[in-house]
Amino acid sequence: MVSACSWNSDSLWPSLSDSGPGGNDERAAAAAAAADEQAPAASSQPVFSAGDLLNNAPAAASPPVLGNTNFVPTGPAPGMPTGTVVGQRIAQLRAELQALDGRVGNNNTRLQQLRAMTAANAQRYHGTVAAITARLQLGTTPGNPIVVNQWNAAQADLDRLSADIGAMNALSASVAENAGTAEFLLESARATFGLSGAIDEDHRQLEILEDEINRSLVLIQRLLSELTEDVDRQTAYVANERSRLTTLSNAISSGELYGEALSSRMAPFGASGTRRGAGPAASSGSVGGGRPLVVIRFDRPDVAYERPLYNALSRALERNPNAYFDVVAVAPTGGSPSEVRRAQTQSRRNAEAVMSTVAEMGLPANRLRLSSTTSASAANSEIHVYVR
Repeated sequence: MVSACSWNSDSLWPSLSDSGPGGNDERAAAAAAAADEQAPAASSQPVFSAGDLLNNAPAAASPPVLGNTNFVPTGPAPGMPTGTVVGQRIAQLRAELQALDGRVGNNNTRLQQLRAMTAANAQRYHGTVAAITARLQLGTTPGNPIVVNQWNAAQADLDRLSADIGAMNALSASVAENAGTAEFLLESARATFGLSGAIDEDHRQLEILEDEINRSLVLIQRLLSELTEDVDRQTAYVANERSRLTTLSNAISSGELYGEALSSRMAPFGASGTRRGAGPAASSGSVGGGRPLVVIRFDRPDVAYERPLYNALSRALERNPNAYFDVVAVAPTGGSPSEVRRAQTQSRRNAEAVMSTVAEMGLPANRLRLSSTTSASAANSEIHVYVR
């Protein structure tokens, strides 16, 4: 933790300082204890210690469990020719059902192949993501070409998983067509009962054929249902993993892994309580209400505020997935008018840098609002982040 970042002990985070080796943990514990003593018993905002600021690496979600049913049609039983016109019609329907069952068998073979391919691609993808995450957790240089190559390999694996979804969709269309054929055959078999010139053997074979068509239709419908569920699960999974790769890409650029993309902690768009159309709006003199969630003091170059900021935003979204945030640039008022103007410009640039960092952490722009103000109590440029 750095001296340039502080948090409101009554809202979310204790203030920490780094004066002296080994002093961070002691001061963090002391600040947390003091906050516990001072905070009201009914306070709804917990206080967290420095241990809560440890790296929360994005654990790769397990691939969805695909169906495992083997859809093997049994085929129609052979029938005896009766020499009637109805008997000829029955033989024709039986041949069409046999051809349909052959196509269903091919669909089943293709489905099992796709499942095996998808499992292999997912396993390779997760192995690559685990290697990237491990290297980032240990720390690496920004834009490390080795990690970049690993990320490109993971992206290629994810593209293969997307291609598998496309193949499953194509298979679904074929299975749906077979379902339509089975329904047509069932209607034709039932209509054949009404044809004249049939003997008792014809109707006996028709009853058996109707049962066989029904059996094939049920098998096709089960295949289609399970395949549709596989596609839905895989589609959601790949979309989540693309978001994860975006987070890893940002981490590779900075050489540090923040954790899960902040968007993963947000409520779904349009969920109850989610506000729409509250995009970022720049204003002057507008300060978020209440106490700030985070205060970043730019009292020296290269202030390392990213990790504390990520953890504070993450905790806030855990408590309220519908939360929006105000980023306020606070400039000091001391000095001549020209110095004040320069301080305001610098403060604004710092706020824009913080906004960019938050975007890299996965928080959408419509959850942020930028504003600026001045303060006589500020000695240097400060950035205040409020929850609204």
